[in-house]
Amino acid sequence: MRRRRTILSISPIVLAALVLTGCAGGDAQGGEEAQVSDDALVVYNAQHEQLTEEWVEAFTEETGIEVVLRHGSDSELANQLVAEGDASRADVFLTENSPAMSLVENAGLFAPVDQATLDLVPEQYRPSSGLWTGIAARSTVFVYNPELLDESELPDSLVDLADPAWKDRWGAAPGGADFQAIVSAMLELTGADATRSWLDGMHENATIYQNNIATMKAVNAGEVPGGVIYHYYWYRDQDGTRENSADTKLHYFGNADPGAFVSVSGGGVLKAGTRQDAAQQFLAFLAGEQGQTILGEGYSFEYPVASGIPAKAPLPALETLDAPLVDPTELNGPEVIDLMTEAGLL
Repeated sequence: MRRRRTILSISPIVLAALVLTGCAGGDAQGGEEAQVSDDALVVYNAQHEQLTEEWVEAFTEETGIEVVLRHGSDSELANQLVAEGDASRADVFLTENSPAMSLVENAGLFAPVDQATLDLVPEQYRPSSGLWTGIAARSTVFVYNPELLDESELPDSLVDLADPAWKDRWGAAPGGADFQAIVSAMLELTGADATRSWLDGMHENATIYQNNIATMKAVNAGEVPGGVIYHYYWYRDQDGTRENSADTKLHYFGNADPGAFVSVSGGGVLKAGTRQDAAQQFLAFLAGEQGQTILGEGYSFEYPVASGIPAKAPLPALETLDAPLVDPTELNGPEVIDLMTEAGLL
């Protein structure tokens, strides 16, 4: 018989207390009353909530394993895990971008992922360390307004946007983990001096927005000719009302350019977790055919990275994007924060 899943959005400290006592007061997401058992698998989740809840529902239906989700952002939950250390109640950590995974990995908090799970994921979409694995991916793109920017004027490289010719002609959201992951790739591919110079150019040229959606909206409204975002925001809007993207197009940089960076969403098992077997089973489910199919056929328009599952139409195939090869383990989030702060972008 299928067991009811429990999804909570509460602090890890409170969550740990609730799991230890075996019950919780108040309401769970969706209005359900929270009942957390000692056997529950606790997932710190920085992936999109709807996608992860679809994964959890299917996993629980198949295995009977109860899952508790603690939602938060990449940086919030990564830093929380580092602060909690071996005292954390988390069994699994999921992210949107890999620098947060590297932060937890460098703190020595991950257990090795089962080799059978790693074997499901191509090497370019998981770290060489084997301490976590990719579960999804998203491509950097340049969204532009063809009324303001002719195709012949599009930048050949992300690096070009630091040129004075691009002053007030593009936007981005440097405060978000998405853009910081892109800068992490630039740092790994071009080095600190080149990245510092590019960020200085960005400070001079770019209009700053709150997030990817706000950037896309601004391009659509003609506030700026173009912007740097992840691909799936555009495809989701195109699949819906198109109200935030109707007057825009996408430009893929290709050519292994930093602007063609594909960011890997990660999943890892916390070695201090109390449910190691269930945690490894959950990660294998995400990377397996059923989990990747849920991703590939669902609302998110992110890329499946494992089990040979194709991307949702009309996405261009992941292997056609000519992305640069970057070991996700090498993406340095803290150094990026320092560089962006130094440039006045944070």
